[in-house]
Amino acid sequence: MNSRPPAFVPYEPHRPDLPPAESAEHFREIMERRRSVRDFSDRPVTRDVIERIIAAAGTAPSGANKQPWRFVAVQDPALKREIREAAETEEREFYARRANEEWLDDLFPLGTDQNKPFLETAPWLIVVFKMMRDLRAGRASDQVYYVNESVGIACGMLITAIHLAGLVTLTHTPSPMKFLGSILGRPDYERPYLLLPVGYPADDCTVPDIRRKPLEDIMVVDR
Repeated sequence: MNSRPPAFVPYEPHRPDLPPAESAEHFREIMERRRSVRDFSDRPVTRDVIERIIAAAGTAPSGANKQPWRFVAVQDPALKREIREAAETEEREFYARRANEEWLDDLFPLGTDQNKPFLETAPWLIVVFKMMRDLRAGRASDQVYYVNESVGIACGMLITAIHLAGLVTLTHTPSPMKFLGSILGRPDYERPYLLLPVGYPADDCTVPDIRRKPLEDIMVVDR
């Protein structure tokens, strides 16, 4: 049992220039333009941009501050091709045998299929792993807590940071994803969670004509 008292420092809140409601509405308007994109340009994105995006995701809250995430940034063309080939192998199985008719019907408006060229076209792939052990020096234990919740929050912040940088992405979840750990040489206690291609949209990029639920369908006040 740690007998030392916890250390605390003064909190320095963010103070936007606008009143809270206006600031929140401004942010909502920016995020309203975010879309999942499958048509990428091969226009380069510097490593510095990717580092800053991932650093923003790393500010996410986590269970007991264990920060149970690893972001593997991939730019090597040969490695991206290897990931695409393995992902498409799983996707062919998904569309041919694993997904039921209802699932396929739900996917139909999005125009998705087993072909994933964006995994090579996008200049970067960010593969998110969830850490099932905390092996940092000086930690009381190697246990991790609320891993899925913590990594999910970090991924939401990662996607937001990508959008605010003027880039686009897509949440790609080939199932199963174990091949990502093998290809990228990650230890067994790091488990694939999400694969995101990152870059600029193609000049002729289009996205599905879909709508988000209105506020009254997603918000309840009190009971």
